[in-house]
Amino acid sequence: LNDSSPAAQRYYQSLVSLVRQGPLHVVATGQVPLNEAFNGTLEADLQRAEYVALPITLLMLVLIFAAVVAAALPLSVGLLAIVGGVGGTLFLARFTDVSQYAINVVTLIGLAVAIDYSLFVVNRFRDELAAGASREDAIAITMSTAGRAITFSGVTVAIGLSAMLFYQGTFLASMGAAGAIVVGIAVVYGLTFLPAVLAVLGPHVDRFRVPYLGRRRPEGTGAWHTMALWVMRRPLVVLVPALAVLLLAGSPFLQLRLANADVDALPPSNEARQGYDTLLRDFPGQDQTTVEAVVYYPSGSPLTSDHVGDIYDLSRRLAQLPNVLRVQSIVNIDPSYSKADYERLFGQPVAELAPTLQQALSLTTGQHLTVLYVVTNKEYTSDEARSLVRAVRREHIPDGQVLATGATAFDLDIVDFVLSKTPTAISAVILITYIVLFLLTGSVVLPLKAVITNLFSISASFGALVFIFQQGHLSDLLGFTPQSIDPSIPVILFSIVFGMSMDYEVLLISRIQEEYRRTGDNQSGVALGLEKSGRLITGAAAIMCAVFLAFGLAQVVIIKSIGIGLAVAILIDATVVRILIVPSVMRILGRANWWAPRPLALLHARIGAGDMRPVAQQAPSPS
Repeated sequence: LNDSSPAAQRYYQSLVSLVRQGPLHVVATGQVPLNEAFNGTLEADLQRAEYVALPITLLMLVLIFAAVVAAALPLSVGLLAIVGGVGGTLFLARFTDVSQYAINVVTLIGLAVAIDYSLFVVNRFRDELAAGASREDAIAITMSTAGRAITFSGVTVAIGLSAMLFYQGTFLASMGAAGAIVVGIAVVYGLTFLPAVLAVLGPHVDRFRVPYLGRRRPEGTGAWHTMALWVMRRPLVVLVPALAVLLLAGSPFLQLRLANADVDALPPSNEARQGYDTLLRDFPGQDQTTVEAVVYYPSGSPLTSDHVGDIYDLSRRLAQLPNVLRVQSIVNIDPSYSKADYERLFGQPVAELAPTLQQALSLTTGQHLTVLYVVTNKEYTSDEARSLVRAVRREHIPDGQVLATGATAFDLDIVDFVLSKTPTAISAVILITYIVLFLLTGSVVLPLKAVITNLFSISASFGALVFIFQQGHLSDLLGFTPQSIDPSIPVILFSIVFGMSMDYEVLLISRIQEEYRRTGDNQSGVALGLEKSGRLITGAAAIMCAVFLAFGLAQVVIIKSIGIGLAVAILIDATVVRILIVPSVMRILGRANWWAPRPLALLHARIGAGDMRPVAQQAPSPS
């Protein structure tokens, strides 16, 4: 078909409607059926994830808040954020190409962060009401504490997602923009819509309480406070094994192999994939890979006598490369022809050539170029096929250039492009995040600690990604074919996990900082901060894991791997990192946690988000 992809898609639908199964089993495959399979499967994956995630999320919110009305608020904000995020993504699609995976990722991120932020706002509002504050004062205190925290948290999550903006020219850039949009919408709803609803509800936010749940404990008691004190009494004993576990979990990442996702990303039960697998298995030659070697003469024709001779020599060199089955080109038409024969043959006018030769020229040769088809029986993403592309690109020809294209070249270039941009993306995200955390805390130590611990979380999730999806552990249980990791997946995982980890860091450190300023004691501040935010962080993480694992039920491997990778990362971050590593490191550092050089301390006092010093140490304001 010469039509565009949408037109071909319509033809395909019409064709499928005419097929009637009889004695023969008819299966459609190829580019159009496979694209249709991807689109249909992604849509079904999204619906399945929503059907699973929303009821589980509501149930977990009820368990956390012990009140139906309070539990319904975060879910409502999450749904509003999803609607806004999808709308923003569709609007973005009017100006740039947006990945077919974007809606799934936006839904995943939007639901997770909106519920996360709402959880902290609603909980703080209820705490202030329980402490005796009026409705108005409770809103004011909530927005100055939890509201401030979710604002900075939203900024850090958006910064993490902005890592994808460094991959311009790929769908990652649009996905990063779409993710930042939905995070921004979630923050806006958390700072406007949610406080307005809380102001209307007031004490009625605790309506329809669940018996035996949500009983409040006196300050300085409870499991989280006890755990924090236990960790801080033996910080090195806790820290070293915890770091060792994370390093061990991340070790499979050292064996990472990147390659573009292909048909294997579809489930084995998919009809279009079954047709493709049948072609490879039962029809000889269908498993071969072709590398197109393009010989380009910027200022001349490839059909001059000298150029034909050079192309002849090139084709023979290419035929001698490892794993090459044959070379097809204008100088490989007849094996009995010599170099001189081809020079004489193409020295005459094209119109005088035999019709078969004219047809061959029309398919392979233009005014300034000709194509040599280098055929190998190696899989197009294999190391051997990639080596063949590199070998073709190392070739030189007088007066011209030798270029390589095709599926393998595209795969290799995408991987190289991602690898080349990654150091800049990671460095920029870390630097900007460090600055934002400094503005939040006024410390130069805490942002560094946050970045390092987050990298441990990310390495563990990457290790799980390779262990499960590349090495194939759990493949039978999860229903996928083990395969190399698509280069977009680590980028997406890093962007989301880094942002989400910073989300928890900001929410925890904000509460620890608040308690430290109140008590003036680092150890008490950490214990009380963990006591008052640990349950919420764990609850939020449990909800996020439920949402992400719902996407882990997807049939498309890319979405499945993102969902499971995120769930593993959040689980590790909310348990090993926040419960064990953060308290132990902060205990070891002591008051140095809050240190900054005097010039930076003065800068923070001028432009930062508040004074980090204990209240007793702050200078009284002039009357």
